[in-house]
Parts: sequence; structure tokens; C-alpha cells
Amino acid sequence: MIIEKHILITDDELSLVATLKNELDLPISQIKQAIGKGCLWIEKDKIITRLRRFKTKLKSGQQLHFYYNSAILEQSPLQAELIEDNQAYSIWHKPAGMLCQGSKWGDHTTINRFVEKNLKPERPAIIVHRLDKMTSGLLILAHQKKVAAAFGRLFEQRKIKKCYRAQVHGLFDDAPVVFEQPVNNKPAISRVQLLEKSEKLNQSLLRICIDTGRKHQIRQHLATAGFPVVGDRLFGHQRDSESVAE
Repeated sequence: MIIEKHILITDDELSLVATLKNELDLPISQIKQAIGKGCLWIEKDKIITRLRRFKTKLKSGQQLHFYYNSAILEQSPLQAELIEDNQAYSIWHKPAGMLCQGSKWGDHTTINRFVEKNLKPERPAIIVHRLDKMTSGLLILAHQKKVAAAFGRLFEQRKIKKCYRAQVHGLFDDAPVVFEQPVNNKPAISRVQLLEKSEKLNQSLLRICIDTGRKHQIRQHLATAGFPVVGDRLFGHQRDSESVAE
């Protein structure tokens, strides 16, 4: 079931739950559960933010945006592993398949919501860098806005190095290679080193350190060089797309 509802508030006296109950053909319990999973937004003073608090006081002129997709809301979050908790920030291992960012339809399967619900004592969790959905690896989550800003500066100044491992099609050169082709018309630098290769599989395991963080940078650089990441449906081999689809 998919419901998209936009509600202009005209009555200051109605509660949030009562307003939604009047507008939606859903049980109250289902509405509350959906709100908890991040599908409700409020627009006030032309600013739209996610809304979870059932006791929020509504005012005339505000607008609610409700995005309900049962297929998304029924998904269960994967389990991330806590590596270290430094109170102001924590380090987690994100499994492949877990999201770093939600959508207007919800955010309950994202790593930051998982952390907010499972880390004790409870704290807000702010993503300071991202991994693709199907990439596993370490993530830093800040628990204060000033700490998130500090990490942002460290990444911008390249004082934190980001390195990845990728299994690719093809036999990569033994010597390290630096790719500097722009990505989306922006400078992009990837430093690639061979770790091991298999002639039988015609595949190589690579270590990639990036100086920049463009979207899909590693996948684009490797695919353009003739070494697409195994299983990459966007830039990879056609047979990878077919095998995943099957």
C-alpha cells in the first residue's frame, strides 16, 4: 500500500494524531508506527523537517507531508557492529545492504537510526561520511553537531584517509596506479594498489585510497580503466546485472 498525503493545518486545537486520524484511512497504531519509522514531515516557515514527536503542537498554516509505503516500512534493519564508543562519537562496522541515508518514505533501516536506538546511553547520531548501500566498512558517527562539524573539517583537509578494498574483473597491474579522471566534472583522485589476483577467476583484489570523495568515484575510475567491480550493476559487466536480477 502506498499513501502520499499533504495536509494543510487549519485548526490549532487538533493534536497531531487526531489530525492524521481524520485524514488517513489507517488505524492509529499503524500511523504511530509509521511516524516512528520516519515517514512524516512538517513544513513551517518554508523549512521541511522530519517529525517524530506525537505531542508536537500544530499551528495554522503549517503543512504535514505523509509518505507511507508498506513495502519500505515492513523492511527490518540490518545489524551494525559497534567498534568503539568515544561518547562524542562512535565507530561502527556497516554491513553491506545497510543504508547511510533514508528517504522521504522512512529512515528506520539506516545506520544512524540503528545507532540512535541501540547505543547506550541514547544519543543523536549524525553521519559525517557515507558508504554505498552495498559497501561494508567502518563509519564514524558523531553525537554532537560541533563534533560532526569538526570531523567534516578533518575530511575536507584530508587528515582522515579513506581506503577501500574491491574485487574487480580483470588482472590488475602489479605496480600502483593513480586515476585522476574527473567525476561529474569535478576533480577526483583514486590511488589503487594490487593485493592479490586470480588468473583462474580473471579477478583482482585491490586496495583503493581516495583523495576526493565523489559519488561512485571508485566504481567509475575502475570501470573506465577496464576493471569493473564484481557485482556492480551500474558500471559493471552485463552478466553481473543479469546474475543479480536472477
